[in-house]
Amino acid sequence: MKRLSGKCFCGAVAYAVEDAFVYAAICHCSNCRRTTGSAFKPFAGIPREKLALTKGADSLLIYGGPDNHDAHCRACGSLLYSLVREAAWVHVAMGTLVDAPTIRPTHHIFVGSKAPWYEITDDLPQYEGHKSA
Repeated sequence: MKRLSGKCFCGAVAYAVEDAFVYAAICHCSNCRRTTGSAFKPFAGIPREKLALTKGADSLLIYGGPDNHDAHCRACGSLLYSLVREAAWVHVAMGTLVDAPTIRPTHHIFVGSKAPWYEITDDLPQYEGHKSA
């Protein structure tokens, strides 16, 4: 399995992740906008055990609890990943990947609360909240 590398802006924290993402989406919720400082957060989901920190574990700033949190670089503030689903999955912030993943986002979520100044211009499906199964 191909491994991808990722890192924060300043390089203090780095990780490796298998190129085996199960899903990828673009989230427009207010929390993702605030944590990224952007109109949305593109992320790719993968089981937690497929991501490993390779540098700077002591440089992580964890916001949230042990089962659900955002992991940022303490030095530069980059959001690297979010631990979700009772700590079983990781949502990797795709902008921190150094290597290109095979997967591409397939849909937009939480468009019901997207930034009013941002217009979605692609043809991907849009969901008001989480994607329905």
